[in-house]
Amino acid sequence: MQAFLKGATVQTSKLQKDKTKAGPSGEKKAKAVPWVEKYRPKCVDEVAFQEEVVAVLKKSLEGADLPNLLFYGPPGTGKTSTILAAARELFGPDLYRQRVLELNASDERGIQVIREKVKNFAQLTVSGSRPDGKPCPPFKIIILDEADSMTGPAQAALRRSMEKESRTTRFCLICNYISRIIEPLTSRCSKFRFKPLANQIQEQRLLDICEKENLKYTKESIAALVRVSEGDLRKAITFLQSAARLNADKEITDQTVTEIAGVVPSKMIDDLFQTSSRGTFEKLEVVVRRMMEDGYAATQILNQLHDAVIEQDLKDEQKSAIAEKMAVVSKCLSDGADEYLQMLSLCSVIMQQASHG
Repeated sequence: MQAFLKGATVQTSKLQKDKTKAGPSGEKKAKAVPWVEKYRPKCVDEVAFQEEVVAVLKKSLEGADLPNLLFYGPPGTGKTSTILAAARELFGPDLYRQRVLELNASDERGIQVIREKVKNFAQLTVSGSRPDGKPCPPFKIIILDEADSMTGPAQAALRRSMEKESRTTRFCLICNYISRIIEPLTSRCSKFRFKPLANQIQEQRLLDICEKENLKYTKESIAALVRVSEGDLRKAITFLQSAARLNADKEITDQTVTEIAGVVPSKMIDDLFQTSSRGTFEKLEVVVRRMMEDGYAATQILNQLHDAVIEQDLKDEQKSAIAEKMAVVSKCLSDGADEYLQMLSLCSVIMQQASHG
């Protein structure tokens, strides 16, 4: 038994030695950080395109005071990055962790969390000084990300906390849909809408990242990234990183971007529409089955087909009938219906409308 124990101690001591040997070298290696986090704005001035929000926040930061905020708009437009950058400027790196409470949709955010976690944090008093001597506001910030997914009772419970703890706490609600936030909360906050990023701004940011990461790229690939991301800079940066990993030491092309984004080539969409409007049902069935077998998502096909239908030379009555069917198909797909049957159903309506034309 003692020999067995001795063996164990020898093995553990060896493991510990190995760990200590490997430790320093492991620390020297640079941490692999996603580019979305790596190039997240560190200060309010670095936030792209949202001029009104930046101007108001800069004035508030100069006076070291903030109102309760409500940021809303599409994903990937800089809502969370903006408030985090503002909090870092207000509190500095030392006090940031103590003064900011960030809750996301991944956390449980029913009425119990509001009553306990948020209320307890809000009741804490803080001083108005920073270790580096700079002026610091005597309040904390509670960031409620994805606030539109909070339950109704939880939002109602938040009303009283926002009023009662106004001396020591500021709230920042972040959401995609402002209509899902109850009226008493929106009236207590300064509302800011974040716009989808303009193509030129997105291009500039992507080119900056390409230069810093020493990537080879074409103008077409950057244009393709902007096109597939639809104003979502986070999505564009993620696609760029995926393309860079896929094409190591090679030039990033628009074809690579299209493949990574899962976008259906425009030629395939055109073929599908032409077959739907002029072909037979047997040919249509073959084309739809081929697209499904190639692994393209039905929702993606639906979005691109919608744009193609709008551009076609059809009567308004025909377009409205097709669009109505698209809405029904979209609902069925979100409910988990079979993709092949739904696409076949949609294309048969396009065929029907084209034949009437």
